[in-house]
Amino acid sequence: MSSTLDPKNTQNVTAKTPDEKEVFKTLNVNKIYIPVLIGLGITVYLAAKEIDFTIFFDALKRSNWIWFIAAFLMLLARDAGYVQRIKMISDNELSWKSSLYIILLWEFASAVTPSVVGGTAVAVFILNQEGLSFGKSMAYVMMTALLDNFFFIVFAPLAIFVSNTFDFAVFPVISANMFNEFVQQQGLKGAFYVSYGLTVIYALFFVYGLFINPRGFKWLLVKATSFGFLKRFQSKATQAGNEMIIAAVTLRGSGFSLWIKAIFLTFFIWIARYLMLNCLISAFTPLEAVDHLFVFARQIAMWIVMLLSPTPGSSGTAEAVFCLFYVEYLREEFCAAVGILWRMFYYYPYLFIGFLILPRWITRINKKRQAKRGAKQ
Repeated sequence: MSSTLDPKNTQNVTAKTPDEKEVFKTLNVNKIYIPVLIGLGITVYLAAKEIDFTIFFDALKRSNWIWFIAAFLMLLARDAGYVQRIKMISDNELSWKSSLYIILLWEFASAVTPSVVGGTAVAVFILNQEGLSFGKSMAYVMMTALLDNFFFIVFAPLAIFVSNTFDFAVFPVISANMFNEFVQQQGLKGAFYVSYGLTVIYALFFVYGLFINPRGFKWLLVKATSFGFLKRFQSKATQAGNEMIIAAVTLRGSGFSLWIKAIFLTFFIWIARYLMLNCLISAFTPLEAVDHLFVFARQIAMWIVMLLSPTPGSSGTAEAVFCLFYVEYLREEFCAAVGILWRMFYYYPYLFIGFLILPRWITRINKKRQAKRGAKQ
């Protein structure tokens, strides 16, 4: 396993660009119906069982609408951060318009695929169609994935530390009989630590593959799929190894300052995303400084648990677990309604934005292709 990575030695390393037909199976406006139906199903269930709409609408009338505006601004700040980050790591090769399309379609792809699956191939395809080479597209998608995982790796222990320092439970105290309480609490903690552990392992593999030994990474994948029923995955393992080598070569020239800027921008993006919920809860319940820390820390724990959700965009899972984490700040009669409102802020808009801009983007890339063909003729 050679750790030498000279671009001249990678000429025979080839990787397939994402299959367009497969990409458009995911990047499909018809995909919005699945998460919407799941979300609506959970919403109807919660509405019938847990929401007292008279109390909720009364709370809505008395709410502080400045905080709703602040929540929306946090959402805009997060998206602006995403657009700035992808433009920055592409060394401004992408225009602002291309960067905006990329982020909105990437969010749409994430919203219609389970968190455990992700939308790497879709993201690579989108960047490639916006004018980046396949190698750069793969490298930048891997870089952003590593940066996002780094946020969780750093902030999850901080959430635990803060909860211990200020003596509050980062995992919710569930009101039930002792057996159910124990089972549910241990289940949440178990899901958190399993998800966090997988995130760390995933990040370490990326670090090893991108910065230490890309060829060794490929060798490990190929060897791991050399036995028994795993042999059927060997061609995909080889493909993944080649993609890592190409991405590693592309990122090899990235300066240290770029990574530092990208890390801080990533922290800004996720903090803005989480503060949106702080603002939303503040609209109904005044929060002191320590309460904001509590809400923020619990959201990190909740988000890591949601990473294991098998449903598109964590539909159903997010609505179901919201009140477990935040009923202490919101009355039981309308906690679920605020959870649905939370999803309406940060999740459902991207489904409908994707629905609106995807046809326009397809027309846009088709025009680019026609222009290239015309230039060659």
